[in-house]
Amino acid sequence: MARPYTNAIKPCLVALCLFWLQRHMASCSVLPRTRARNARVVHRKPMLGAKQYSNCSLYVGTWVLDDTYPMYQSSQCPIIDPQFNCQAFGRPDSDYLKYRWKPLSCELPRFNGLDFLVRMRGKTVMFVGDSLGRNQWQSLVCMISAAAPKTPVQRISSDPLSTFKFLDYGVSVSFYRAPYLVDIDSVQGKRVLKLEDISRNADAWRAADVLSFNTGHWWVHKGSLQGWDVMEAGGRYYEDMDRLVALGTGLRTWANWVDANVDRARTRVFFQGVSPTHYNPSEWSTGSMATVSKNCYGETVPTSSTTYPGTFPEQMKVISTAIKGMQTPVNLLDITMLSALRKDGHPSIYSGDLSPEQKANPDHSADCSHWCLPGLPDTWNQLFYTSLLF
Repeated sequence: MARPYTNAIKPCLVALCLFWLQRHMASCSVLPRTRARNARVVHRKPMLGAKQYSNCSLYVGTWVLDDTYPMYQSSQCPIIDPQFNCQAFGRPDSDYLKYRWKPLSCELPRFNGLDFLVRMRGKTVMFVGDSLGRNQWQSLVCMISAAAPKTPVQRISSDPLSTFKFLDYGVSVSFYRAPYLVDIDSVQGKRVLKLEDISRNADAWRAADVLSFNTGHWWVHKGSLQGWDVMEAGGRYYEDMDRLVALGTGLRTWANWVDANVDRARTRVFFQGVSPTHYNPSEWSTGSMATVSKNCYGETVPTSSTTYPGTFPEQMKVISTAIKGMQTPVNLLDITMLSALRKDGHPSIYSGDLSPEQKANPDHSADCSHWCLPGLPDTWNQLFYTSLLF
């Protein structure tokens, strides 16, 4: 009696086995693709990071004194320009070296130069922009060098491109000088700022794995500080125009180039916010407070303000608008507010080998635009490190 029952269920068992086998084979056929996709993510992890700080407002916080800073000494860094080397040129105070940025809702990871080299092995990081970009580039080189002092290096200094390479790791950290990002050409003896052309500069950027851009200050310079004679846009020449309109046109040119030429699967793009200046004490002092000079000279502590001290740079609105209109994801290093609090961080009269007459007249000779190294740009790079790798 058992035989007919067994014979009856055999076809069902065969059918079930075939169904299970088909499902299993189908799932197996998907696994290689899933693994390959995961392998690509793991391969790019050093570039994409784990987004551990995506819920933290990195740029909202306070400055706190921390005796474990600075992370390097100026005398031990091979690359600091005299313009930024405040300790070497006689700055007497040192508390400005010891301030650490503390976001309100998290703790920033401390910069680890060896970790940076290992995770960025074989990569090229390039800063593109004006002397504030150079300030940040030199800071990053100093921070890495302090963590890997025995690593052989190669330095290539030229204009507009300078490179510092850590040979054991194949990591290159470069700076490309392009204050406007767009090109400047010489035409019949005149400097022409080409608002719609970026091809000459941009050729040098294509191979970078990480690009960090900055611009803003040079667009509003006038008189002897103006870096051009005429502007060109739409086939016409202009002796001048609204500077923010010109900046917007130049940034659209930059944005279009990035969207058309940057491989989003390989290259990360950053844009540094406008670095503030401190030439006007009325922006951070009350009427009852005596000021040492007419600028940043003599300032030794950050401002305690919780709002922006002074007029927020109008260039930032133009930059934000340009970035929002792009197809390429751009990480804005929004350092403007936190830097505005650091009136104490500028070279002032300790900016290279000034004459005794210049040092005696800080109202005319103090540099309240750039930043001392070590100093504030180290925090910019700590934020850059966090945004890039965490």
